[in-house]
Amino acid sequence: MTRGVEHKRWARFCADEGGAAMVEFAIVSAVFFLAFFQLLGFGLFASTNLMAEKATQIAARTAVVRPAVDWCAETPLPDRITSSDPDLPEPPSFGTNCRNEAGTCTAVAEVSCTGVLANEGDLTTTDGEIWNRIAPMLPGETGIDDLRFTYTFDPNLGYLGGPYTPMVTVELTVPNETTELFALISRLAVLAGGGDGFTGPQYRTISISLPAEDLNAGTGG
Repeated sequence: MTRGVEHKRWARFCADEGGAAMVEFAIVSAVFFLAFFQLLGFGLFASTNLMAEKATQIAARTAVVRPAVDWCAETPLPDRITSSDPDLPEPPSFGTNCRNEAGTCTAVAEVSCTGVLANEGDLTTTDGEIWNRIAPMLPGETGIDDLRFTYTFDPNLGYLGGPYTPMVTVELTVPNETTELFALISRLAVLAGGGDGFTGPQYRTISISLPAEDLNAGTGG
């Protein structure tokens, strides 16, 4: 008799659905919040990438009409393009395009340098002016030293006797500390039984290249 009563109690307990909605709500809400924060994280990541790309474009457009970055002054760039080969059959005349014949214009060594921390807020320096314009568009962890400026000689640009007009490349590297939201989501997923979690997306280095117009800003060349 007692065994039959116990059996009925267990049967009623197993068939009882009271509180099932609470369990389902707990599971569904956890999955929902993880998905929501994941979407939020990817949205912030995409927005930061877009703003960083626009900032790099502004930096490149400014750099092509400004003197070379101060740190590059250790290897100063020439003001003008000069002839490099005295043995040419016919010496090129002033105004000859550098692309006309090999040796028409002097090849200049590539110069590359990063923004200088001391120039933050200094509008009289090229990197300081650029940083002042683009800093509000970037995450707080990004610094002026995350900018790199490269000046590369291009024989297809410029003319003999004219201003030196290299190809100017500006690179911006956004620190990956700004993806902390993904790290938080990963830890929540681990607590929810999601294995070892996951690694969030990494920011890429954004590079923009433009031909220089006048690296002396209209003076000294």
